[in-house]
Amino acid sequence: MGDGEIISGTLTGGQRLDKALAEASGLSRERIKALIGEGAVTVAGKPVGQVSGKAADGVEFAIALPPATDPVAQPQDIPLNVVFEDADLIVVDKPAGLVVHPAVGNRDGTLVNALLHHCAGQLSGIGGVARPGIVHRIDKDTSGLLVVAKSDAAHEGLAKQFADHSIERVYLAIVNGHPMPREGTIQGRIGRSDTDRKKMALLPDASPRGKHAVTHYKVLKRLADCALVECRLETGRTHQVRVHLASTGHSLLGDPVYGRAHARLRPILQKLGFQRQALHAAVLGFVHPVTGDRLRFESDLPPDMRELIDETGH
Repeated sequence: MGDGEIISGTLTGGQRLDKALAEASGLSRERIKALIGEGAVTVAGKPVGQVSGKAADGVEFAIALPPATDPVAQPQDIPLNVVFEDADLIVVDKPAGLVVHPAVGNRDGTLVNALLHHCAGQLSGIGGVARPGIVHRIDKDTSGLLVVAKSDAAHEGLAKQFADHSIERVYLAIVNGHPMPREGTIQGRIGRSDTDRKKMALLPDASPRGKHAVTHYKVLKRLADCALVECRLETGRTHQVRVHLASTGHSLLGDPVYGRAHARLRPILQKLGFQRQALHAAVLGFVHPVTGDRLRFESDLPPDMRELIDETGH
């Protein structure tokens, strides 16, 4: 479903109206409340004025989603660690904590805002006004390498390489426990969780939802109650490394969504103030979409992850 559409159906009775509407529509209760406030929700053909009433069983509802409006990103002078740049593309080493593009809750202060300033607006327009140049993303709290298109030709060429999985991407992760075997492949469809819309989940192979995902992992170093793991991505799904490793019982240290640290590790994370998933995009390799040159970039582990290794390595 997308903005600008009408969602309709029937309600299940016996619960608060906002909860019943959320369950029937797949929207969050907060979004439902906001839409009711905008007069966009009708029940039994009448506009809903308040959310606290009870839903009647089998009553029809309709929700009019407003058309999406992309925020126009503005240039901002935010420091960037530029690894490579030419007329067609730019490769940056993103710090943890920096959001890639503007969205609800992060209208500015993003990598896109920094790039618009650095590149003087010379970014591919294919991604739209909110995501100029953005061909792929890494999570806000994941650090590491990201390539951004400055020309439309570069954008199209990079997008094709991401689509056919020819991009080389290697992540370094610090995970709970010691994966066994020490080297292997994790496969499984990744899609939106049925129980928590903010989370991704491993879905049954027969599921019509989600996308096939493949992660090749190798334990590089065993640490105290944790391990440094190399992950080579064959596909690039949302939260892929985090979901795949958590599915094996070895979630990333510091990951607030997909797992908790072992009890013996929590005091170390607290002492270091480590509050993000321990994940770093360490290698990025691809064919330059305009020149045809093979490019490969490497990024050292950031200080916070090195410190975590030092604390757990004895």
